[in-house]
Amino acid sequence: MTVREEAAALGREEAAVQARSAELRKELSISDLAFAQILFIVGLQWVGVAAKQGPAHVIFWLIAIVLFYLPSAIVAVWLNRAMPLEGGLYQWAKLGFNEFFGFIVAWNLWLFAILNMTNVGLQLTQYTGYILGPRAADLMAQNWVIATAAALIIGALVWITIRGLQVGKWVHTVGGVLMLTIFAMIIALPWLNVANGTLAEFHPLSTAAPAISLLSLNLLGKMGFGAFGGFEYVAIHAGECRDPVGAITRATVVAAPIIVLMFILGTSSVVAMVPYDSIDLIAPIPQLLSVGFGPLGVVAAIVPLTLSAMIAIRFAQASVNFAGSTRLPMVAGWDSLLPAWFTRLSETRKTPVNSILFVGAATFVLSTLGLIGVGKQEAFQLLWNSAGIFYALTYLAMFAVPLWGLARAPARPPWWIKLCALSGLLMTILYISLSVLPIIPVGSRTIFALKIVGLIVVTNAIGVALYVSGRRSARIRRHHDDVARTN
Repeated sequence: MTVREEAAALGREEAAVQARSAELRKELSISDLAFAQILFIVGLQWVGVAAKQGPAHVIFWLIAIVLFYLPSAIVAVWLNRAMPLEGGLYQWAKLGFNEFFGFIVAWNLWLFAILNMTNVGLQLTQYTGYILGPRAADLMAQNWVIATAAALIIGALVWITIRGLQVGKWVHTVGGVLMLTIFAMIIALPWLNVANGTLAEFHPLSTAAPAISLLSLNLLGKMGFGAFGGFEYVAIHAGECRDPVGAITRATVVAAPIIVLMFILGTSSVVAMVPYDSIDLIAPIPQLLSVGFGPLGVVAAIVPLTLSAMIAIRFAQASVNFAGSTRLPMVAGWDSLLPAWFTRLSETRKTPVNSILFVGAATFVLSTLGLIGVGKQEAFQLLWNSAGIFYALTYLAMFAVPLWGLARAPARPPWWIKLCALSGLLMTILYISLSVLPIIPVGSRTIFALKIVGLIVVTNAIGVALYVSGRRSARIRRHHDDVARTN
């Protein structure tokens, strides 16, 4: 096949995806996408992770911005402009390389989204413990309470997602507004304590030379890929955007500097107010609010309201995550890689109902399995690290597309896109190579690492088996269709 013929074939594949996307409602505007990006990228736990670096966190954030954050945003925007298709990274990998590559990328992205949501019960019960006080904290740590909370939350997510983005986008917008409000409060909190005399001084941008160790490199990887990954996720909904090229580009430009300020200044507040050895990695912001508002007398009455807002924010984040994860089985079904059952749309809402129900059930099952046999902090780390590695594998694929893919594309990526992709690729490799190690004390570091590696290997083997089975079923269906047409 000549280059021109390959480019024409690529164009036909893109047109086929756009034709299927025509059934979907076009709900998302620039502001909807910007709030979704802020919600998805600004994980509530990252300021706690970064605070483990102490005053050196500013330098580490700057390194992460230069080597990963900006390069990943640039690559994601470039790929979306080249291929603005429902399914986002799945479509980029499929069209950039081949169908198998795309399916495995979608499989890992879906597993990331599922595991990332399994933490929601752990986090929200932790927040509730801070609201209700020490007496309720023990109850909130019970596995049956966490599982019940997860069931209620996942049920609500299923209902909202079936209703569609015309409802979901308002959940995301409210969550984004609350997120900005909470971060404004935690950024101001040390200054309020200085004014009250309960904090001697506060220098938010003071720094120190970072100590180079395995732990600090582990944290750098998490502050790079872990904290700043996510600009490509909203592209999953490209077929549901009013202007998939312009809106996603502009939303990224708006969200990027806001996210940087939130992370750096929020971490500075944690470092100033919470002792290093006491940082709660599951819920550092509720911890900071409790510690910071405690000495302020009547102002402390705002803490329960603020922590309730944190629960709403985490729910909105889960909604962004959940909605995107439900589109992946749908677009894989479009390509006959999964049964057509996943592609069925609600007649009134135009949402993939079966895919939504399936993802909801899988999320609940994995969230309960993650609680078996480990402590609360270790369960959180296990689920979190595993989810991060699944996501990081998809980022390796994203950076590989401009570096080595797109053989059929009429225009090749320029050198500066390839340079950004290479930088992002190396930072992602750093993250993956060190994420099998916990950053908190666990029963056995070896068993912890083996659990993660085993989960990654087994689940990807299942993904390969699903792809082979799907291809075989698709060939059988095509054969039967050909026979029926012949007869």
